[in-house]
Amino acid sequence: MTESKNNYQGNGPSGAIYGLGLIGAAVYYIGAATTFWTGVLGFLKALVWPAFLVYEALKSLAA
Repeated sequence: MTESKNNYQGNGPSGAIYGLGLIGAAVYYIGAATTFWTGVLGFLKALVWPAFLVYEALKSLAA
């Protein structure tokens, strides 16, 4: 029998940066919300904040 070793490489640093960004975006969007549902929408936006970041960066590069 051969012994197999699982060699997993984690994405610790990038996951930590995403997590901090998620918290920061959630605080920003929920803090700016005026109603409950805009707060919910803000939380959903916080989940996909990298997409907004890349979109705005590409938009500014194209201009």
